[in-house]
Amino acid sequence: MKILLTGSNGQLGWELARTLAPLGALTAYDRTTLNLAKPDQIAAAVHSVKPDIIVNAAAYTAVDRAESEPDAAFAVNAIAPGLLAEGAKRIGALLIHYSTDYVFDGAKETPYVEGDQPNPLNVYGRSKLAGEQAIGDVGGQYLILRTSWIYAARGRNFLLTILRLLKEKDELRVVSDQIGAPTFAGALANATAKLLRKHAAALDDARGTYHVTSAGHTSWHGFAMEIARLEGTPREIRLVPILSNEYPLPARRPKNSQLSNEKLFERFGVALPSWQTSLKACHAEMRERKRLGAGA
Repeated sequence: MKILLTGSNGQLGWELARTLAPLGALTAYDRTTLNLAKPDQIAAAVHSVKPDIIVNAAAYTAVDRAESEPDAAFAVNAIAPGLLAEGAKRIGALLIHYSTDYVFDGAKETPYVEGDQPNPLNVYGRSKLAGEQAIGDVGGQYLILRTSWIYAARGRNFLLTILRLLKEKDELRVVSDQIGAPTFAGALANATAKLLRKHAAALDDARGTYHVTSAGHTSWHGFAMEIARLEGTPREIRLVPILSNEYPLPARRPKNSQLSNEKLFERFGVALPSWQTSLKACHAEMRERKRLGAGA
């Protein structure tokens, strides 16, 4: 099995490079070797590798900056996925693409299911939805995996920001009225590899969109509280819950980002651990890496 991976230096792409490598011949591209904003590079990469599977982990993820850079966001998140889908269809490959809870407006009180009507609140969400639609319009073999609140031991994300601020501040004000499932990139990469390892033959008949997040839910404030608990900071730090309107940002966020994972589990038997379990695993991995680095 030949696999083409995009975005290999990103927080999800880095984890995917680890989990996908044992499954076959993996060709991993980062932004320096495959810039999804350049259509000719996409066509050239697919033609060169002729993969059986294309895994698109590259994305424009600067949610707030996208408000002032819509063309850049749409180039990577909307146009490029359609071109990857076209390339996959030409050679009979399966495309696995990652999308986001931000395609929804968060007005629903219960977890979103795949058939719920999208209504993104910001440019980033609109660009990701346009990418989903572009893939669907091509009509090849594809899996769109919507996830939420991605974090990892590298990159730029909420976990690393909170860990830094815990060392710098005596008080942190964290939004408490946005609810979702913090999802460890490593757990999502493991789930992707499991899909390919155990269900590769059946995936051709499973075209569509699936939600895949950690089990359970919390607020950003709850997420920060658990990070602080695991980190065990030696001094007293106040974590103050605030409302979204007390922390204004350029891009509006959905209040409810919960996604139902039932469809994925019923179809493939794949489910991610709880968000607390995954956070603990990620934090332990970071501590071990730090320990080994100090020992060296």
